[in-house]
Amino acid sequence: MEETVAFGTVPTVLGMVLAVVTPVGVAGTAFRDSPRLRERFADRLGLTVTDDPARTEQARSELAAYFAGSLREFTVPLDWRLTTRAQRRVLGLLYETVPYGKSLTYGDLATETGVPARGIGAIMGSNPIPIIVPCHRVLAGDGLGGFSGGDGLESKRWLLTHEGQLPMTLF
Repeated sequence: MEETVAFGTVPTVLGMVLAVVTPVGVAGTAFRDSPRLRERFADRLGLTVTDDPARTEQARSELAAYFAGSLREFTVPLDWRLTTRAQRRVLGLLYETVPYGKSLTYGDLATETGVPARGIGAIMGSNPIPIIVPCHRVLAGDGLGGFSGGDGLESKRWLLTHEGQLPMTLF
């Protein structure tokens, strides 16, 4: 039986969040959805695309609940195959030890993993499963640091405010 990948989307305040789901679990998420992005994920995974809303249901449901403010911990299975060994070590530690409403610095994560802080930044920027694997919770020692998801720092700021790490701003 050929392994396949299914896609599902969730409308959020940050855009149409895409969930990329294999039979193993969520292999990717993105802040935008497009045919080209889906094609890139399928190519990177080396899998044929299937239309399988049942497979993506848990990921879509949990993402919707997170953005609605009623979910603080994702339980959907993850498929780490789009990560290298170093990425898996760093992102796995982040996923397992930094819960909703908490954060740490690039330096903290570097100390915990032995990966240099600049390497931590590169790993956060290449996280294939943002939001669920919370790279937005990793901050610079002197501020927010960078963010490559969604609309960049505005998306990171929104996620951290949503989780209570930053005060609401006045607009």
